[in-house]
Amino acid sequence: MERIGFIGLGAMGKPMTQNLMKAGFACNVFTRTRSKIEDVLAAGAVWCNSPKEVAQKSDVVITNLPDTPDVEHAVAGKDGILEGARAGTLIIDMSTISPVASKNLAIQAEARGCDFLDAPVSGGDIGAQKATLTIMVGGKPAAFDRALPIFRALGKTITLMGDSGAGQITKAANQILTAINIEAVAEALVFASKAGVDPAKVREALMGGAAYSRSLEFHGQRMIDHNFKPGFRMRLHRKDLDIIMETGKAYGVSLPVTAQVRELMSATLNAGQGDMDNSSFALLLEKLSNTQIK
Repeated sequence: MERIGFIGLGAMGKPMTQNLMKAGFACNVFTRTRSKIEDVLAAGAVWCNSPKEVAQKSDVVITNLPDTPDVEHAVAGKDGILEGARAGTLIIDMSTISPVASKNLAIQAEARGCDFLDAPVSGGDIGAQKATLTIMVGGKPAAFDRALPIFRALGKTITLMGDSGAGQITKAANQILTAINIEAVAEALVFASKAGVDPAKVREALMGGAAYSRSLEFHGQRMIDHNFKPGFRMRLHRKDLDIIMETGKAYGVSLPVTAQVRELMSATLNAGQGDMDNSSFALLLEKLSNTQIK
């Protein structure tokens, strides 16, 4: 069985590592704050002092990090994965980063005799905990086949989308849809509530028609409950839209509604909502409308 290295044991990476260990994989780990993963170490994971050391001890190295520069540094920076990797090492980035950067990392990995997959995920921290993530993969078919037993320990819907970068492009499309949809749910419920119609009944009625979406089901309930404890933090979703706008510019794609929703996300960050759930669009719209969903 492959020896797995995992770099970035945050809200997503920690339960993913735990699920890999439950599936029988030996895991070597590195993360920014060791004290937050003492339970993982106690369960048998091996601490490493750098991404380089993780690579030296592993056959497959997975990264799950907040942003593009973090992944670039972990993979190709000083004491990074490529400094410690042997020819034949498989590197899997499961972060959400720039597709352009992802392609460049794949080229650098290939030059060192390593395979590289971009494999961003959807499903949030709950999906990570339950091993029900959707995994969108870009890279070579042979590397994908090698990674499948690992992916099956982490998720349920696993798809090879195409060459390097295709996984990140697919995740970007996912983030466009979810951002616009969540904001639309917030507008609809604020609109109904201020007009004097019970938003809970509106949500229930719309769930049975063409307006149904998972965002209406799950985020709509969060808005009604005013429960903005983060599943997916607003600042991270805004980061994803930053990447999307940059990528759209690189490919010459017009993204007018995405741009508007990104600006609303920026307003929520300015209002101190960056670490709230992305359903907290509702709070901003309540303030703008001088009302509250109730």
